[in-house]
Amino acid sequence: MAGSKTDAATTTLLRIGIILGIGVAGSLDEILVHQLLQWHNFYVHTTDYWRIVSDGLFHAVTSGLLGLGAALLWRHRRLLASLRDGRALLAGILCGAGGFNFYDGTIQHKILQLHPVREGVENILPYDLAWNAIALAVLATGLLLWRGARVREAGAVA
Repeated sequence: MAGSKTDAATTTLLRIGIILGIGVAGSLDEILVHQLLQWHNFYVHTTDYWRIVSDGLFHAVTSGLLGLGAALLWRHRRLLASLRDGRALLAGILCGAGGFNFYDGTIQHKILQLHPVREGVENILPYDLAWNAIALAVLATGLLLWRGARVREAGAVA
């Protein structure tokens, strides 16, 4: 019985981490790539006014995900207190961030062509490769950490 409660808590923490990870990745993308580096906007095939509006909507969504993740952590605090550590949360954050950025780099950048990683450069390929390589590395780290968290919690119950 204790194992099922631990499994539920670990899975809940992973899911909350994924929500937070998407919010973190989207917020960092908006702050660093959109605002500070000014490499692109969320939607580039429009006027400057609507580019900024699309960035604002994107930022509102990612901020909302951060708020939702925080609210879910608060709501499930008693269940989550039963865990030995927060590895599942970190695994979820990394999986959410890496997964979101890989989705962004493949679906939004290449398939939908909402925006390139960097506008105005002659050769976009190095930027695309770096973006997706970093995303996959973050995602893989999260998956490895999730595997370790599951093994650790299973060992704690036994």
